Amino acid sequence: MSIDGYVAGPHMTEEKPFGDISPLLLHRWQFDEPEINKEERAYLRSVAGANIMGRNMYGPAGPKYDKSWKGWWGEEPPYHAPVFVLTHRARKPIAMKGGTTFNFVTDGIEAALQQAKIAARDKPVLIAGGANTVNQYLAAGLIDELWLHIAPVTIGDGPKLFENVTDFGMEPHDCRTTKLVTHIKYKKRRTT
Repeated sequence: MSIDGYVAGPHMTEEKPFGDISPLLLHRWQFDEPEINKEERAYLRSVAGANIMGRNMYGPAGPKYDKSWKGWWGEEPPYHAPVFVLTHRARKPIAMKGGTTFNFVTDGIEAALQQAKIAARDKPVLIAGGANTVNQYLAAGLIDELWLHIAPVTIGDGPKLFENVTDFGMEPHDCRTTKLVTHIKYKKRRTT
């Protein structure tokens, strides 16, 4: 995300998944600091039993809805586990190369989390994003650990994290900073 809280720019389309900004604006560290990205992706792949994402992270929502489209992630998405996509439009699951299957959930965040926990078995469920999905899970108190990657840039408009989330009930427990990004991990705040 940007330092002003945005995870993409405005006007997201199939051709422009990050809207009116370059993907490198927020994700340059993934290419210029590949050792950090590789380490993190390997860790996430090893621990993730299932993932949840919103419809806009799978592909842009709106009146132009093509049921044959398989998302922005290419033929072999990086998840390598079941992905539960929150949506208002029912769709049959889509199995992709590498072990990713996109499952479309129409009955809300709790239902998606329940299905993801069953699919994950004893492994964690990762909330992949986007901003609206993360905000819903934060507001409901359903996230145990939050990983933020903050790029030292501002965007000014677009999907924003922490919108309508006043207290997400977490405290930082780990922080790493490079020239291109600050990684902060939060855990649920302990209650005394």
